[in-house]
Amino acid sequence: MKKKVLSILTMSVFLCIKAQVQDSLKQKKIEEVIITGQYMQQSIDKSIYKVEVIDAQKIKNLAATNVAEVLNQSLNILITPDTDSGNSTANILGLGGDYVKILIDNIPVVGDTGLGSNIDLTKLSLNNIERIEIVQGSMGVEYGNGALAGVINIITRKNTTKKISVRASLQEETVRDSYDIKKKGNGRHIQNLNVDYNLNSNWFAGISFNHNQFMGYEGSREGYKFFDSSDKTRTRGMDWNPKDQYDASAILRYTKNKTSLFYKVSYLNEKFNFYNPIVIREPLNDGMGGVTYESTDREYNTERWIHQLNVQSKLGHINYMGDFSYQTQDRRYFDYNYDIPKRSVRTKGEERSYYNTDVIYSRGMFSNFLDNKKFDFQLGYELDHTNGFAALIAGEFNSENINRAIFTYSNFLSAEWNVSDKFSLRPGARFSASNRFDNQFNYSISTRLKTTENSNLRAVFGTANRYPTYDELFTYMVNINHDIQGDPNLNPEKGYSISALWDQRFTASNDWKISYGANALYLDVKDRIEMVMVKEPSTYKFMNLDKYKSMLFSANVDFNKNQFALGLRASLLGTSVDMTELEYSTPTDFYYNFQAGASATYRLKDILTSFALYYKFTGPARRYVNTGEGFRLGTVDDFHMMDFIVSQPFWNKRLELSVGVKNIFDVTSVNNSTASSTGHNAGTDRLNLFYGRSYFARLMFQF
Repeated sequence: MKKKVLSILTMSVFLCIKAQVQDSLKQKKIEEVIITGQYMQQSIDKSIYKVEVIDAQKIKNLAATNVAEVLNQSLNILITPDTDSGNSTANILGLGGDYVKILIDNIPVVGDTGLGSNIDLTKLSLNNIERIEIVQGSMGVEYGNGALAGVINIITRKNTTKKISVRASLQEETVRDSYDIKKKGNGRHIQNLNVDYNLNSNWFAGISFNHNQFMGYEGSREGYKFFDSSDKTRTRGMDWNPKDQYDASAILRYTKNKTSLFYKVSYLNEKFNFYNPIVIREPLNDGMGGVTYESTDREYNTERWIHQLNVQSKLGHINYMGDFSYQTQDRRYFDYNYDIPKRSVRTKGEERSYYNTDVIYSRGMFSNFLDNKKFDFQLGYELDHTNGFAALIAGEFNSENINRAIFTYSNFLSAEWNVSDKFSLRPGARFSASNRFDNQFNYSISTRLKTTENSNLRAVFGTANRYPTYDELFTYMVNINHDIQGDPNLNPEKGYSISALWDQRFTASNDWKISYGANALYLDVKDRIEMVMVKEPSTYKFMNLDKYKSMLFSANVDFNKNQFALGLRASLLGTSVDMTELEYSTPTDFYYNFQAGASATYRLKDILTSFALYYKFTGPARRYVNTGEGFRLGTVDDFHMMDFIVSQPFWNKRLELSVGVKNIFDVTSVNNSTASSTGHNAGTDRLNLFYGRSYFARLMFQF
């Protein structure tokens, strides 16, 4: 019912607006700018870091509905979904979500295990997003804890060139071979609405709303209504469980003279249903020998609030950028016994919170002290106070909620020296103090050499650290079959990366605009935290033992002419893991994974029909896995991804209809022999990646 009401409300916006409001503001076309790792926003060509930018046009062309879907097209980023919990996290350079810092407008996002780390990317909608900026490599000086493998910065749109701007869309998708628009039906159903308003030359306001309903996919299972008294294979349930998300936000921006204030409040509500494959034969005790069949299912509910304030101003000639945020996230669950033959709930448990996080965060940067184009420096601070707990369900803890209050304060300093018109140098350092962990010191040095007017050579060295998570610190599962314990005295992991990057662009005599580049990166992480066997046969403990290294070589080339654009890219990622357990240890050889991608877009000049094709190949990956009795070399199979989208505007570009197919090669899961079966977790020989080929139609309205 909610979905139908939302659709009617959204369509009502189409009908009630009679005319387009004339533009009241004029804005010159400016060069593409970035903010990630910069003193102030500046041209991407002048950035001392290599920043990959996914702009709003590409996001629209992809018909993606959350950040996870967009990043799936980037090389060396693998989105790893957990179909039991509904979470999807980013893997960069072979390292998981704990090593990737996720930001919104330079502010880390609240998560389960840390601020900005291990963030579920499906909970980040693309509503009101201007672009996504990605930097690979260690960024500990700029972004602190958790920025070991890279940073993903989601930039919110903060203005409009019109007095009033309204954008709304309806998107319907199949989920592989299933679709039904009815309530309790199949498929995906997405509605969103954005309204922006320039109150005057100083004040800007906007609101946005998004609803993303995923009805789940049975796949190899038989659905939540299935039972069979002779079934021993646990075929009840779904390969992909249902998820229903609502998120809304409101923004207010004030600009005058040299000061800009931006405030945003956003709210997320998510419901995720887990249908248990285990079916139990339950006596009815009715005196007639009656029985029924039931499963203990679970419903997860997440609520998240994010308040953020961004300030840019000048104190004399000194530039000031300040970020302030208050964030809360509460993840709750309840179990219920579902009577399958009667299609009803027999008993329902109490709803309980299992992850609760409350964060106060601030980051401030002062630059341009000397007001000198030749040499200047930046001084900054960052603090976060994280308070919350993790309960038994969140990890294998004892019966008590694991409360923690972590306060971290950092100071960082960097200087930018423009040695000449062609060569610039930026050294930096950060000192971090915490009430729980030892003091951390990170440093970096970056250089940019302008080899020609349209060519740059960059070299970057940086370090970073990662604090231990709840599970690694507090796990305690000791019984007759298991002895698995965390270690409250774990040390933070430490790592560094060094990279060299070159890019070149030019315009050929036939008006083709061509750009290309190459990149080499080396990453080294020490004191990696892993669960290892310390005593046979079943005593495990989290310890700082392992080492991790990766080497990345990549290249890209882009062609643009008139309405046509073509991009080609390739990379080779090598990883080496040094793991130790009892008398066993792994070889330290590098094993390589090849990836390639292509994108092509074309727009017909007269009728403005646009075509977009995106392709990505991920080659086989090999890595060692702990079996509990030593190590073996496992493999994850290769796979191909391709999306094709056609868009046609109507009614003076106010309406646009897009149709297409995602995951053309129908990828669902791949063979995986790298899953560990140590401790209490059983490994699996399949890695779920996607739910297969899907078709979609999207109707967008804007004025």
